[in-house]
Amino acid sequence: MAQNLYGPRVRIGNWNEDVYLEEEIMKDFLAKRDKGQLLIQRNRRLKENLLRPMQLSVSEDGYIHYGDKVMLVSPDHPETEADLFLPGDLSLCMTPDEIKAHLSNELEVPCGLSAAQTKIPVGRNTFTILCAAGEVIGQVLRYGQNFRLGITGGFDDRMANTKILITHCHTNRGLVAHRHLFLRTYFGQEAEVAAHTYLDSHRVEKPKNHWMLVTGAPRKDLSTMLDLPKPPAEDTRALEQEREQVSDPGARSTPDARGCVPQCTLPM
Repeated sequence: MAQNLYGPRVRIGNWNEDVYLEEEIMKDFLAKRDKGQLLIQRNRRLKENLLRPMQLSVSEDGYIHYGDKVMLVSPDHPETEADLFLPGDLSLCMTPDEIKAHLSNELEVPCGLSAAQTKIPVGRNTFTILCAAGEVIGQVLRYGQNFRLGITGGFDDRMANTKILITHCHTNRGLVAHRHLFLRTYFGQEAEVAAHTYLDSHRVEKPKNHWMLVTGAPRKDLSTMLDLPKPPAEDTRALEQEREQVSDPGARSTPDARGCVPQCTLPM
């Protein structure tokens, strides 16, 4: 029967090389940690930059200006073409490649886009309206003008917090959020964003092509204008007036001078 001829303190094999290898691995780890080059450190810095709280520009005159910081939001609308979709307001977000996000502490461009269920302005969904040729910072952005979106870590052109159409200059296609097409991003499940124009039977853009340039709220306790309570809709007001007439037959409601819900057409 074979017996173990070596005691527990006897070292065999390339034990000396193994010891030196472990020491080199530890030294390399400590050096990278001191320089902030560890994968977890780079990942944390990128995440902190993309999720850093941002302050949106407050539109005091109702206009959007070059240089304003805004969120680009796809307003909530009924989805009739799919059973499974992301409801609510969806904000346009920068979506870095998951592998590159783990290997770099900076946002690499070109970068993907997605639409997420968030109304909190952070680094990845806060954009700056950049000037095109001939415009200056502070100038009012008007319908039909070209503009660029930059990312940082009535019908009198008052387009702040109102529904607009955004068209890609080269393809002439509208920006759309596909709520029924999901993306598994670095930040979770989000909706696909593409350039495609959807028209109804009247050749009018469908709600999925609608976006809003959302600004900050003047109230300090709110982040964006989306957080402000919405005023009662016209049909809600009419219903309340009918109830008042039922409770008080002598009361009379004053009809709208226009006699209808205001409608408009945007020159896009």
